[in-house]
Amino acid sequence: MNDRRPVIGLSTYAETARTGVWEREFAMLHASYIAAVQRAGGIAVLLPPQDGGADEVLSRMDGLVLTGGADVDPGRYGQAPDERTSRPRTLRDEWEFALALAALDRDLPLLAVCRGLQILNVALGGSLHQHLPDLTGHERHQPAPGTFGPVEVNIEPGTRTAALLGSWVRGWCHHHQALADLAPALRVTGRADDGTVEAAEIPGKLFAVGVQWHPEEDSEDTRLFAGLVTEARRYAGGREKGAP
Repeated sequence: MNDRRPVIGLSTYAETARTGVWEREFAMLHASYIAAVQRAGGIAVLLPPQDGGADEVLSRMDGLVLTGGADVDPGRYGQAPDERTSRPRTLRDEWEFALALAALDRDLPLLAVCRGLQILNVALGGSLHQHLPDLTGHERHQPAPGTFGPVEVNIEPGTRTAALLGSWVRGWCHHHQALADLAPALRVTGRADDGTVEAAEIPGKLFAVGVQWHPEEDSEDTRLFAGLVTEARRYAGGREKGAP
């Protein structure tokens, strides 16, 4: 197997923020994602939201992480926004939809985290629950602003997710939305005890795994990022030999 460190693209936020004397629009990402890729043996490259070029960018990547963030625009799945749904991030939505579809077309190894899993589901024809506590009756998946809550997830046996994580995992969650109608290409691979979909994958792909929790926040458990980097290294080796 090729021992070159694979290059992993990470989608980013585009938000107004303050640093030093500046308050302006920034392309940024929690550093925990970068650390998670590095721990797993990859090289992290940030992919800020922009107009066009997703497939060209991915032609230079060995793997992709669709990261967490604000709510997906409900108009993307044919719904009016709930009053508790955050304002649309139109450019980021368009960019990540394009990244997701281009990655799948290339069979580029893909890990979708939180919002990333929601992007993947909607891009492939699924929908979302806009405010999960209305269904579950609790806010355990998002206990407080800026706070991750531990959620026990049962993993479906015989799946790629189970091969990575076993039959059970404790995920660190911060989401008030979740998958509703499942896209035809996706298979549910993990649920919380309240029925919330917490993991899904696309069978038949080299690596297309999504989770609703935040594995980048757990420095002790590198299995998902390690799985991505392993397949990214294999993908890079195949490309150097003329495939895919």
